[in-house]
Amino acid sequence: MPPKPFKNEPLTDFSKPANRKAMEQALATVKSMLGKEYPLVIGGEEITTSQKLTSTNPSKPSEVVGVFQKADAVLANRAIETASAAFERWKLVDPRKRADYLFRAAKAMRKRKHEFSAALVYEVGKTWPEADADTSEAIDFMEFYGREMLRYAEKQPVTKIPTEKNELVYIPLGVGVVVPPWNFPLAILAGMSSAAIVAGNTVVLKPSSDSPLNGWMYFNLMREVGLPAGVLNFVSGSGGVVGDTLVAHPRTRFVSFTGSKEVGVHINELAAKVQPGQKWLKRVVAEMGGKDSIVVDEKSDLDAAAQATVASAFGFQGQKCSAASRAIVVEKVYDKFLQIVKEKTEKLAVGSSDVATNFMGPVINEGAMRKILSYIETGVKEGGRVVTGGARATGEGYFIHPTVIADVAPNATIAQEEIFGPVLAVIKVKDFDQGLGVANNTEFGLTGGIWTKDRKKIEKAKKAFHVGNFYINRKITGAFVGVHPFGGFNMSGTDSKAGGRDYLLLFLQAKLMSEKVK
Repeated sequence: MPPKPFKNEPLTDFSKPANRKAMEQALATVKSMLGKEYPLVIGGEEITTSQKLTSTNPSKPSEVVGVFQKADAVLANRAIETASAAFERWKLVDPRKRADYLFRAAKAMRKRKHEFSAALVYEVGKTWPEADADTSEAIDFMEFYGREMLRYAEKQPVTKIPTEKNELVYIPLGVGVVVPPWNFPLAILAGMSSAAIVAGNTVVLKPSSDSPLNGWMYFNLMREVGLPAGVLNFVSGSGGVVGDTLVAHPRTRFVSFTGSKEVGVHINELAAKVQPGQKWLKRVVAEMGGKDSIVVDEKSDLDAAAQATVASAFGFQGQKCSAASRAIVVEKVYDKFLQIVKEKTEKLAVGSSDVATNFMGPVINEGAMRKILSYIETGVKEGGRVVTGGARATGEGYFIHPTVIADVAPNATIAQEEIFGPVLAVIKVKDFDQGLGVANNTEFGLTGGIWTKDRKKIEKAKKAFHVGNFYINRKITGAFVGVHPFGGFNMSGTDSKAGGRDYLLLFLQAKLMSEKVK
């Protein structure tokens, strides 16, 4: 029986007492699990190593979330070889059965939704709504990609001729290396892994060293629903040792990566080198960040534009590749807009992410905190003016006040480089056309948006604003699976359009079979 049409998982309304209580209970449950040790799992075998990797709570760095293994090159190679052997069996499994694993996993995650969200709160500092959205998106990815595989498994149209019977089918690629980010350590990880698996590939999953618990929870979920051993292998460790070994292995068929531009470029270069014994050119699917802008015109609702800018800039502490890190504002309303943004920003509560009333939690680690503060200093040195924020917030964790820097030059460092933190650069422009030019002046092209009531300007921006996800009179974060296929241009990556109808094609190859009949 085919599944019901895809529908996005509803976000939780935490203003309802029952939902608040359920989340509080989940936080208590996960807190009681903190500090446990987790193995590598290769082909179903649990493995421990002498070297460990410790995950901590960025709201309270003294609190250990979990202890994980550091794999070495030998284990990384073993994981690829194990996945390669498992592929020979998995590729023959009926697509409907493969999709059913995803549907069962989505159902199981939905039942334990708050528990998965609580892990996000403790390990990466997501606030309640941000964690809930992450978990909801993970559920959506599994539900959506399961249905997509059923669609690709259907009879495919080809032009008919009387002398031949022709058939086009989609078959899997082989072994994939999945390297997810820490900022959406459940949703993006589950999306990349589930898409590859349901397409008939086997996966070696290397979670971020900042969020291995979330990777483990997804892996264990798939194990619980009966996914055969070796189809998904869990290998934690350093990017330089484990990651490079996995990418370079001659049996690796594709790499699915989300993270920084620097690491993405390195992976692309390494994957492009044909290794001895390699039979294919490796496919790289990369999402590499952004430097995203909101252009504000004088013909707009300034209060709504400011609210959307603040939400886009400071949601999850600005640690989203889609975050609004630049507000480009026409001079006629620049001062007024800046004042509204300042007022709204100063109302944001910053603190431990397990406290429901906090809008912003910590940044991911000490290194990120120091880097963000350094960018703020650079912004001031290059002529920017701190309107609000600009310093650490009180608390044991890696807290930074949401920061607005005005009068930033279009080519200033903080207007060009991805900061990945709660810093908004505000740039003054003469008019809307100049604003569009500034919006396109970076090497990235992920998300962006405009605020204007002028239909001609809207239509012009649709053509001129060069980003993969373009938004009009709304915030530029919060893409929904199936609704907003996600991926960007230029150094933002390969425009994978995750959560869209084209995504599974990245993990499939088309085979044409032609039989003469007359």
